[in-house]
Amino acid sequence: MAKVTKKQKEVRAKVDKNKAYSVDEASALVKEITTVNFDASVDIAVRLNVDPRKANQMVRGVVTLPHGTGKDVKVLALVTPDKEAEATEAGADFVGLDEYLTKIKGGWTDVDVIITMPSVMGKLGPLGRVLGPRGLMPNPKTGTVTMDVAKAVSDVKSGKIDFKVDKTGIVHAAIGKSSFSADKLAGNAKELLTTLVKLKPQTAKGIYIKSIYISSTMSPSVEIDTKTYAG
Repeated sequence: MAKVTKKQKEVRAKVDKNKAYSVDEASALVKEITTVNFDASVDIAVRLNVDPRKANQMVRGVVTLPHGTGKDVKVLALVTPDKEAEATEAGADFVGLDEYLTKIKGGWTDVDVIITMPSVMGKLGPLGRVLGPRGLMPNPKTGTVTMDVAKAVSDVKSGKIDFKVDKTGIVHAAIGKSSFSADKLAGNAKELLTTLVKLKPQTAKGIYIKSIYISSTMSPSVEIDTKTYAG
C-alpha cells in the first residue's frame, strides 16, 4: 500500500467525509485541497437513478458553461468549400474535408470536437470505428451536425460541452480549472446540474440524482448535497 504523505494527510483532513457540502462550499474547498503544481482540471461526477440500457432512460445533452472550460478546445470543421471561410472566421483550428477524412482513416484524431454538415455525415459513417470510441462522432443532438457552422464552432470554443450518462449511471464532466475562482466553478457546476434536472426521463422513478461529487486532478472528492437537485 502506498504511504500517505504528510501533505496528503493534511489535505484529507480538510474534507469532512460525513458532510455533504453546498455547491459554493464544495467549489471553494476543492480549490483549497488542490496541491498539484499545474492548473488542474476540476471535474464533477453525478450518479443518476436511471438505467442507461433502456433507450427511454438515456440521459444525454449539451450545456454552455457560463465561465467556459478553461481548456483550449481544438475543433475540426469538416465542411464543403463554401463553408470553409465561415468555419475559419469562427475559430475552427482545422478546416477542410477530404484531406481530413483521409487523415482520420489513417488514425489521426488530434482534436477535441468535430463539427460538420448534414450533407457530409454520409462520408463519416465508415469512420465510426475510429471516431465512435473517442467520442468524436458528430451528432445532431449535440449541435455538431448543423448548417450553422459558425455558431457551432463559436459555441464549442466559448464553453459548450456535451455529456452522456455512462453504463454505470454516472455523468462525468469537466467544469473548469483549479485556477478558476470558486464563484466561477460553482456557476459552471450549477449550470450543469440544472440542465441535468431538466433532462430527467419521465420513466425515471424515485430520487433522480443519487450523489454528486466534485474533485480536481489527484485531489480527494468532495460530496455535494443533492437536496437542491434531487428532482
